[in-house]
Amino acid sequence: MPINSFLYPGAKVTTAYEVANSCRFNGASDDSLNRTLGTPTNNFKWTISFWLKRTELGVEDAIMTSFTNTQNRGMLLFRTDDQLEILDLQSDSYVMQKKTNRKFRDVSAWYHIVISSDATLSSPETKFYVNGVEETSFATTNEYTQNQANKWNSAIANYIGNDSSTRDFSGYLAEFVFIDGQALAADQFGEFDSDSPTIWKPIDVSGLTFGNNGFYLDFEDSSNLGNDANGGTDFTATNLTAVDQSTDTCTNNFATLSPLRYDIHTLAEGNLQYTAATDAWKGVFSTIGVSTGKFYCEVKYSSLDGSTWRFYTGIADARDFNTVHKVGQNESGRVGDTIGFLPDAASPDVLKNGSDAGGSWSTMSVNDILGMAIDCDNGALYFSRNGVWENSSNPESGASKTGAITFTVGETYLFGFGTYGTSSPQQQVNFGSPIHSISSSNADANGYGNFEYAVPSGYYSLNTKNLAEFG
Repeated sequence: MPINSFLYPGAKVTTAYEVANSCRFNGASDDSLNRTLGTPTNNFKWTISFWLKRTELGVEDAIMTSFTNTQNRGMLLFRTDDQLEILDLQSDSYVMQKKTNRKFRDVSAWYHIVISSDATLSSPETKFYVNGVEETSFATTNEYTQNQANKWNSAIANYIGNDSSTRDFSGYLAEFVFIDGQALAADQFGEFDSDSPTIWKPIDVSGLTFGNNGFYLDFEDSSNLGNDANGGTDFTATNLTAVDQSTDTCTNNFATLSPLRYDIHTLAEGNLQYTAATDAWKGVFSTIGVSTGKFYCEVKYSSLDGSTWRFYTGIADARDFNTVHKVGQNESGRVGDTIGFLPDAASPDVLKNGSDAGGSWSTMSVNDILGMAIDCDNGALYFSRNGVWENSSNPESGASKTGAITFTVGETYLFGFGTYGTSSPQQQVNFGSPIHSISSSNADANGYGNFEYAVPSGYYSLNTKNLAEFG
C-alpha cells in the first residue's frame, strides 16, 4: 500500500502542483457547507474526491450527505470503528452500502479518498481508492442494481461536514471535488511521485469535466469558503469564517496536537485548542517531533481556571509521550529531558526535569502569547512573551545559547502542553496555521506560517516542507 507522503517528514518530494488551502471543520461548532443540486448530467454515474486529515477518532463523522430526510439520503461517513462507509438509503432500505475493513486512524497524515459509482453497468460498481490504490477489502458490500436511481446525484440538498444536523465532522478537507456523469479513477486527481513511486500526491483538477452538478472546492477564498472554483453555484457556509481557512494541506502538512495519548483533556479547532474540564493534570503533544533544526511556535493563553494560571508549556522527549503530563516536571517513568514554562501570575517560572531552571521570567496576562523557539542542533529552548525574548535570551545566538534552557541533543522532542481545572483553562497553539485572528502576520524565511510575532532568523514553522529541508 503506497504511503501518504506528507506524514513522513524525511521524504523530500517535489510537488509540481501545490495546494494552498484547506478548510478546518470543528464538530463542536456545527461547521458545515450546504447546497441544493439541480438536474444531473447522469444520475447513475458520479465521483467524489477529496483530501482529508482527521482530528478525532471513535465517533461518527459525516463527510458528505445528500439529504431528503432520514429515511432517504446518501451519506459518506466514518463509523465509530473508524472504518469509512458510503451508503444510499431509500425508503429506509439500503440500495447501496459499502464499508471498508481499513481503519483510518492516522491523525497526523493526509489521506486522499476517491469514491466512484457506475450503476449503468450490468454489474454496478462503487469503487474506493485510498492514496491512489483501489480498495479491495470490505466489511460490507451491497451494490446498486443496474440503472438504480440514486440519492448521490439528485436534485436534493447536499451537505459537507455533517448529515444535515448531526454527525458533525472534525478535521481538515482540501481539494473537494464532485463529478456528475463520470465514474473516474484516482489517477484523474493524483499521481505517484516520479522520484518516490510509493508516494501519492495531488494534481491540478481544474481541467476535468464536472457535469451539471459537479463542483470544485479549493477553499482559497477566505471570505467565501463555499466558493465553487469550477464556476457553479456556491455552497452556503454555516459557522465557518475566514479563520477556518488553513494552510495545513496535503502538500504541506503542519503539526497539530495528537489525540492519541491515553488520557487528555478536550481538543478542538483542528486539534489546535486544548481545554481542561477536570481537576487533573493532563498533557498533550505535537504530532510532529524534531531532532535537528530550529523551529518556532506560539501559544495563546485564551482563558484561565477562574482567575488561576494552571498551565505547563514546553517540550518533552518523544519517548515520554505517555509519561509526562506537566512538561518540566520529574514525573514517574520519565526517561528524557523535559522543560516547561509555568505562567503563574504571581511567580512565573521554568522547570527542567523537576528542578528550577533559573532565569528571569515575566508575569503573563490572559490572551498573552508565549513564543517558543527550539534549537535542536545546539540543545537550547527559548521563551518569549508577546514578541520579547525572556531571560535576556537570544535565540539567534547559536552555540553560545544566550539565556536559553538547555537540553540533551540527539533525541526527538515534542512540543507539550499541560493544563488542569474545571473552569475551562485553555491554550490555543499556533504551529503556523492559527485558529485565532492574527494582527501582524509574520511568516518564516521560507514564507510558511502565520504568526503574531516575528520568527527568529534561522527558525521555521513546524511543517513537512520545512522538516524535509531542515529537520
